[in-house]
Amino acid sequence: MDQPIDTTKNTHNAIWLSVSEAAKLGGIQTKTIRRAIQSNIIEYRVVKNRYSIELKSLIFFLYSNVKLKNKLNTNGIGQFVDKWKKI
Repeated sequence: MDQPIDTTKNTHNAIWLSVSEAAKLGGIQTKTIRRAIQSNIIEYRVVKNRYSIELKSLIFFLYSNVKLKNKLNTNGIGQFVDKWKKI
């Protein structure tokens, strides 16, 4: 039986991406990332008036919707990953 994933867990080695980097990795547009930021769906911080998106929360966001998941796997980094590891 799969354990529920705790997305609130703080990690010391978090990877932070710019909005454009996050969009490229996800295979989506930057406005999709900005909408997720405005809705507080993904974890972010502001550094020098720029958003930084945490990679883990980006992946969970992209897997929350079938359309976004398909974009991740066809246009984003998912096309280079054989199998995603479950946490």
